[in-house]
Amino acid sequence: MTIGLMAALKILVIPGSLRAGSLNAKLAAAAVDELVRADVDVIRISLGDYPLPIYDGDLESGSGVPKHAVNLKRMIQAHHGVLIVTPEYNASLPPLVKNAIDWVSRVQDNHETRGQVFRERPFAIAAASGGKLGGARCLQALRLVLSACRATVIPNQLALSFANDAYDDMDRLQHPGDIDALQAMVRQLIDVAQQMK
Repeated sequence: MTIGLMAALKILVIPGSLRAGSLNAKLAAAAVDELVRADVDVIRISLGDYPLPIYDGDLESGSGVPKHAVNLKRMIQAHHGVLIVTPEYNASLPPLVKNAIDWVSRVQDNHETRGQVFRERPFAIAAASGGKLGGARCLQALRLVLSACRATVIPNQLALSFANDAYDDMDRLQHPGDIDALQAMVRQLIDVAQQMK
């Protein structure tokens, strides 16, 4: 990895929704709070700051990889671990998340192999949904996609069901089971990131 061995642990949080008031953006914020409490250097980004066209091999051949894909890949590379918090669309990934992964997988800087950024750090995955499954089907799809990129996806994940009622007036998780699940996922991400660092 390009990050020094003595560097403080850095975790990147990527919400997979751009909607105002998104249940998943709230979950990403709750995860950021947990990471901060664990003394981790955490950054939360918006995929809206990395606008990308739908992946097209002809576009890549003709114009190369878009600069926002390169910048997103380098943002991921600057962290020891990544948490993706995504909504579920039709039992799978939203196009915003899948397209970002597809483009980042095409970035290859000098002295590295394509997709190396996925193999060098662990990924955690979470979803929030108003339904009883909590986005679990989306997480299954996301785990498959990241595994195809040869990423280490930690076993603990969070599928936050009935998310419309999961937060208090300060947008903090209010149910003990949800809080425990978030803390377990965060702890495992930190542990695996420290091992891979």
